[in-house]
Amino acid sequence: MKLLHFADAHIDMANYGRHDPETGLPLRVLDFLKSLDTIIEAAIAEKVDLVIFAGDAYRDRTPSPTFQREWGRRIIRLSKAGIPTLLLVGNHDLSPALGRAHAIQEFETLEIPHVTVLSRPQFLSAAELGLPVQVIAIPWISRSGLMAATNASAADSSEIFKDIESHLTDLVNMWLEKVDPAIPVILTAHASVQGAKYGSERTVMLGADMVLPGSLVRDSRLDYVALGHIHKPQNLNENAHPPVIYPGSIERVDFGEAEDDKFYIIADINRGRTEVRWCRLENIRPFIDRYVRLSSPENATDILKSALPSAKLLDGAIVRLTVDYDREWDALIDEPSLRLLTEDAFEFHLIKRPRLESRIRLPADRAISSLNPLELLDQYWQASHAAGGDIEALQKMAKEIIEGGE
Repeated sequence: MKLLHFADAHIDMANYGRHDPETGLPLRVLDFLKSLDTIIEAAIAEKVDLVIFAGDAYRDRTPSPTFQREWGRRIIRLSKAGIPTLLLVGNHDLSPALGRAHAIQEFETLEIPHVTVLSRPQFLSAAELGLPVQVIAIPWISRSGLMAATNASAADSSEIFKDIESHLTDLVNMWLEKVDPAIPVILTAHASVQGAKYGSERTVMLGADMVLPGSLVRDSRLDYVALGHIHKPQNLNENAHPPVIYPGSIERVDFGEAEDDKFYIIADINRGRTEVRWCRLENIRPFIDRYVRLSSPENATDILKSALPSAKLLDGAIVRLTVDYDREWDALIDEPSLRLLTEDAFEFHLIKRPRLESRIRLPADRAISSLNPLELLDQYWQASHAAGGDIEALQKMAKEIIEGGE
């Protein structure tokens, strides 16, 4: 039983860069689609028996028709190749409003051959799949959905996810009691698992997390656990059975993933024994993140230039240079020359973080409570190093506002 497992495609993650003049698509979207193409081609070339996508096709739960078209083209290739494909609904695919369609609803509605959408917890037998494997599926479960199902109130929100976890644990154990012990069992879930290491995708997650117990996914009755939701690639049951795997997102989402390689998984699954192959996605867009704290105004721009990598590494990369410096040195940072140096980068972000001088100290015989509002404002302008003429004008306007209010 050969499985291809991937997750967290987020193909509409167009948060950097320009548009491709030929297709009209954002260039960053093309990065994600390139990785998705590699995965689809691998599934066909490897003649896998099953593909599991463990959730989050998009970044946004209401993707534009253009992005839906591009996702659909890739999934239809699997359908035409006759490869059974399971699409798990993730948190970014699901609307919090009850009754609203999820982002991959069309594959369920149109009943695409060989494609099954998993939008609720369920057990799929070998007969239902037409394959020598059994699958337990746990898609993302929204808090609002559970509250409606259990008649819970907003005041009970702190207990909502505990209720979900308890209910799912009981459900999975019930299904495991009835599996055919001679046939491999796969658990797939879009959720956090206790003990997993988070990547930076918390910046794109929506809402709180449902956390599955580690003991649930490491159950020896399982033969493979296909997870999605956390972008950092990891096996939570290294050198043991079953493999419990987050393959990670298919492209770098932001600077928090700058050091992460990206993968999809090919797994040869047998009852009681599974061999896993981590397949690294090549030519992933590089993210370069540099931080410099200037301790002297001497040669400020040269110091910043030296912090950047070679022109070869900058080529096509998304680059961020964060500079911490004394506010008075702002004019010494030659931003145009830095941008010229990084002109071959895909994008360059210069983040300036000027340090403010220590606040002006009041004389020993004066307390802050003794100052009226205008005197306090004057102290603020002084601490902000505003020009003398500006301070006079600002004080005049402030006086008019304060006295006018009286």
